Amino acid sequence: MGGMAGTHRFSVVVPCYKVESCLRGCLDSLLSQTLDGLEIICVNDGSPDGSLEIMRSYQRRHSGSVKVVDQENGGLWSARRSGIEAASGEYIGFVDADDEVTSDWAERLYNAATQSGAELVVCGLSRVDRASGRVMTREFCQPRPLLSSSVDPGALVGINPSVCNKCFRLESVQRMAALEEPPSILEDLAFSLLFYLVMRGTIAFVPLPLYRYVVHQDSMINTVTIEQVETVKRMLLEVRSAYGRVGASTGLCQMLDASAFLHLGISMSFRLSCLHGVDLGASLRDTTSYLDAHFPSWRRSPYTSLSYAMSHGPAFRRLAVASWFYKAHLMRPFLAAYRLALSTLGTDIKW
Repeated sequence: MGGMAGTHRFSVVVPCYKVESCLRGCLDSLLSQTLDGLEIICVNDGSPDGSLEIMRSYQRRHSGSVKVVDQENGGLWSARRSGIEAASGEYIGFVDADDEVTSDWAERLYNAATQSGAELVVCGLSRVDRASGRVMTREFCQPRPLLSSSVDPGALVGINPSVCNKCFRLESVQRMAALEEPPSILEDLAFSLLFYLVMRGTIAFVPLPLYRYVVHQDSMINTVTIEQVETVKRMLLEVRSAYGRVGASTGLCQMLDASAFLHLGISMSFRLSCLHGVDLGASLRDTTSYLDAHFPSWRRSPYTSLSYAMSHGPAFRRLAVASWFYKAHLMRPFLAAYRLALSTLGTDIKW
């Protein structure tokens, strides 16, 4: 496996910070890939444990395939950007160091991209509980047709923002706007929204659970704070400015507004509702004022309407229902019922 510089088909970026306990499993799954010409870029983000030495050992044994970038700690966004700068593949993907992929992950993504000419390919994923190993959910495993963001920009709201079950055309990624202040959470959302702004082609889907996403009960997204939500708000304003600078279409701007509502009004509100000592009512009022000021089409968005939901599947039906409760000022009982349902079913958060 692997190719020399200039012959890589697919670059994979693995950001690394305090991951020595799981890094070998991740790298072994990447080294087992069936695609020739795969480039694995490990970015050591100032990790204080033994992660760097593990990366170096893999680089020594697989010098044609494994590259190591060593930098001071700058966070996930910075680590991924460093990996992008080092990449030489036609397409690029991202794998978190505590996750694993099937041996045909890269080949299926790459083949789907090249055969369809897509700029972005989305594969299915399994969410796995770290403690028990139980598969909690499988997502994006139903066949979907090619999607054109220029024809139906609202459909982008229904694609999970994670960068890890995807591959992107590297040339397009390199044209993405930079962030002056990356958020401390939801970096993937920022990446996806900025990529949608520069992409001109189509999105293809591989409806197989090729990516194994490990869910930690104490992960950052499950222990969100008010301060972290504020960094998301600042990030979304940067993204809004980027859309304004290039004169994004009305459809893309409406997609951005609907995404801001989904992730702030619903997802972040849900996570805050799980914490003790948070004034959820005040938080909802602040979020509503923020959305009204900066993402005003969220209230009458065509992409959160029932008519759009009926033709676009379950994710949009959930969004339409949540939007009704939010506008009716009934989010607190709605979120309480949702928490109870999750606890009873033992499933994962998918907003």
